[in-house]
Amino acid sequence: MGTTLKYNTLGRTDLKVSALCLGSMTWGTQNTAAEGHAQIDMALDHGINFIDTAEMYPTTPLSKETQGDTERIIGGWVEKSGRRDDVIIATKVTGEGYRNVRGGAPISPLTIGIALENSLRSMKTDYVDLYQLHWPNRGSYMFRKNWRYDPTTQDRDAILEDMASILECLEGYRREGKIRHFGLSNESAWGTAQWLRLSEDRDLPRVVSIQNEYSLLCRLFDTDLAELAHNEDVGLLSFSPLACGLLTGKYSAGATAPSGSRKSIADDLGGRISPRLWPTIDAYRKLAADHDLDMAQMALAWAMKRPFMASVIFGATSLEQLENTLRCLEIQLDDDIMTQIDDIHRAHPMPF
Repeated sequence: MGTTLKYNTLGRTDLKVSALCLGSMTWGTQNTAAEGHAQIDMALDHGINFIDTAEMYPTTPLSKETQGDTERIIGGWVEKSGRRDDVIIATKVTGEGYRNVRGGAPISPLTIGIALENSLRSMKTDYVDLYQLHWPNRGSYMFRKNWRYDPTTQDRDAILEDMASILECLEGYRREGKIRHFGLSNESAWGTAQWLRLSEDRDLPRVVSIQNEYSLLCRLFDTDLAELAHNEDVGLLSFSPLACGLLTGKYSAGATAPSGSRKSIADDLGGRISPRLWPTIDAYRKLAADHDLDMAQMALAWAMKRPFMASVIFGATSLEQLENTLRCLEIQLDDDIMTQIDDIHRAHPMPF
């Protein structure tokens, strides 16, 4: 496979991450440990040097019984391969409200200490390259909460005090060498700006990335956050670039989901199914067909072209899916296709 993979500098660091990042959240539920290890090997063989995970994984489904298994699978690969220095590993500390992890406790210096030590032990490593806050303690408008998002109950002073204590904690672990850099996830423009301001005012770790949902179907990042990402060098790590498989073309309105697919396990795909969705899918499906492109490869190639993108996080449940995904590197989307994508976006701006 003749592929050319780009590498992007993460924030204002010397860390260069591949433009594609291997997601891992199915390892331990939809994928076995051996399958996860094989995916890592194939990804590295094709130049991908970046793996994203989280202490709460695997998903599909989430459960208390499997929580942490994904990091342990990565640890098994690290131990077996001896190639820890060949990969950049990003993980996340779980935010407030997810009861399967520490009873839903908010992110704090105490919970970061517990979570980080567990992650290091599970992944058989002495350090994490990128340590991310999975979602803000104050809440987030991600995961379809944007329709009724109301920040008016927030206490600004309390939020800033909370942020400062977390930054001071992260600085301690950075000095110990247990984390190299820190990033945000499911964060807003205002929130990111406050993290940046506090870090600069107090000489504390500077955020290097934001991991938010971003795809042809979900473009909330395109305005305020895009401006912030450009001017502050805080690149996007996009999750769900294929919108849970919707942009592969394998799902259609009224059709039974393929056995073993994510939709067969979670029918509404996290609130992504709506009456507006299917005409949007049909439009992108037709565009791909008109240009003799694989729909998933087109969606990933488009995401990698976005000017604020640091890395596109994708997942696979088989080596065949992974190999097909990697072919997106062979695609060059010309101005005509990009214009047609924008036209579809204007006609179908928020399908879920």
